[in-house]
Amino acid sequence: MTRRVAVIGGGSSGLACIKCCLDEGLEPVCYESSNDIGGLWRFKENPEADRASIYHSVIINTSKEMMCFSDFPIPAHFPNFMHNSLIMDYFRMYADRFQLTKHIRFNTKVLQVKQRSDFSNSGQWDVETENKDGKKEKHIFDAVMICIGHHCHPNMPLHDFPGIETFKGKYFHSRDYKTPEEWRNKKVVVIGIGNSGGDIAVELSRVTKQVFLSTRRGAWVLNRVGNNGLPLDLQFNRVTNTLRSVLPFGFVCGLGERVLNQRFDHTLYNLKPKHRLFSQHPTLNDELPNRILSGTVQVKPNVRRFQGSSLEFDDGSVMEDVDLVVFATGYTFSFPFLASHVLSVSENKTSLYKYVFPPELDRHTLAIIGLVQPLGAIMPISEMQARWATRVFKGCIKLPSVASMLKDAQCKQEEMAKRYVTSQRHTIQVDYISYMDELAELVGVRPKIPRLLLTDPRLGLKVMLGPCTPYQYRLRGPGKWAGARQAIFTQWERVAEPLQTRPCDEPKPKRSFMWPLILSAAAVGYILLIQLFVWLYTSNTSFTKL
Repeated sequence: MTRRVAVIGGGSSGLACIKCCLDEGLEPVCYESSNDIGGLWRFKENPEADRASIYHSVIINTSKEMMCFSDFPIPAHFPNFMHNSLIMDYFRMYADRFQLTKHIRFNTKVLQVKQRSDFSNSGQWDVETENKDGKKEKHIFDAVMICIGHHCHPNMPLHDFPGIETFKGKYFHSRDYKTPEEWRNKKVVVIGIGNSGGDIAVELSRVTKQVFLSTRRGAWVLNRVGNNGLPLDLQFNRVTNTLRSVLPFGFVCGLGERVLNQRFDHTLYNLKPKHRLFSQHPTLNDELPNRILSGTVQVKPNVRRFQGSSLEFDDGSVMEDVDLVVFATGYTFSFPFLASHVLSVSENKTSLYKYVFPPELDRHTLAIIGLVQPLGAIMPISEMQARWATRVFKGCIKLPSVASMLKDAQCKQEEMAKRYVTSQRHTIQVDYISYMDELAELVGVRPKIPRLLLTDPRLGLKVMLGPCTPYQYRLRGPGKWAGARQAIFTQWERVAEPLQTRPCDEPKPKRSFMWPLILSAAAVGYILLIQLFVWLYTSNTSFTKL
């Protein structure tokens, strides 16, 4: 009998879940409270309660080759960093290609997800829904996948800003910001220097009289555009990831900070934080330094208090006649349709095995998909989580003991606390390559690089030295895709195509194989050296025991 799976949410994670259910022979039913797919990435002029909302100009921070689903490359002619409307176009193509939409029940809100009375034996759930006409229904499902994201509930810490009730201007959360025109020739303060805060400050600074960007800690600011004009996220690979994990944390941070300060001195621009580069989720913004240099954005410390139309900052300076304050202060997440004993959330913290499974359930038929804040793209991570979860539901993969899962979750929380500054923003942080490999190993799809170097050296080198694009996780194992190898070999062509918009008569430089060979030899030598150290250590330990 086919297992029925409830998928809650029709955004990028929900679409991936539907597809993975179909791949594993499960029967998905997706409940989407709005009238369309897309979730966070679907722009709406008027924000809806308890739903993610973006501003009109939003462009994604991850390049198309790193953010695509692993068996469906984004069209070559699409730009490398896509506007939200193009992301929606891609989602529609994906949904059409795999016929996902017919499994979605639009305008249907999930009211309650509850364990059935025989849950310890059946693992089944009662799911209560309500459609747009107010009709309520109850359904029985063998498993549930929750894909509502973590950008639904705005965090407005008004208690941290004395006198806010006296403010004569207007204030709102960044989720309510849509376009800058309304604020032409006005004076604006943006509180928060995350990606939204930086983007909104830059956009407003083009039309306002003055923008003040208030930050408690400062930030390290990265570019989308990396060396040679290529997307920055394509310049990280498995070798750099390994080096970052084995070299001292401070040394790696120092290297990165030196590179960033060569672009612009963070101290000179009053942005340098006390924390190290990899101790906070980075802010990506190519334009912010230029706006600061031109004076249209002024960086200020935290707001101490409000008084009428004035704001006083921690350095004692006062800004008069402020018209607007935008709180780019992040989000909180919760699961109101779940009982607290099933999954509790406190201060943006919850205990999940590999950020997916509640460890202490009698039967592991509930998965939380997409509840991570990656240093990289979310779409491939949600897809990998869904591939793993559906294999667990199907019975192909067995989870470890409760004690082992709780220990794993606790270790991840402790590692995060050591590395990151204390913030609600960093409770679900993961590193893209490390986390993807961790899940891929459980699914049985992690690329075997030593084997590839022997059996298909060209592919092995691209996997090891090239960007860790999602296609790498379709080369082998469950869900293997015949087009994965070709997608890897043509990924740079798809990067270049949208840039080639006029004829160029300059002769193309001859391609040199010297550096790839040197890097390959260095990488192989590095691997052999590590193996030698392990062998020496093992031999020495065995000898000592004797």
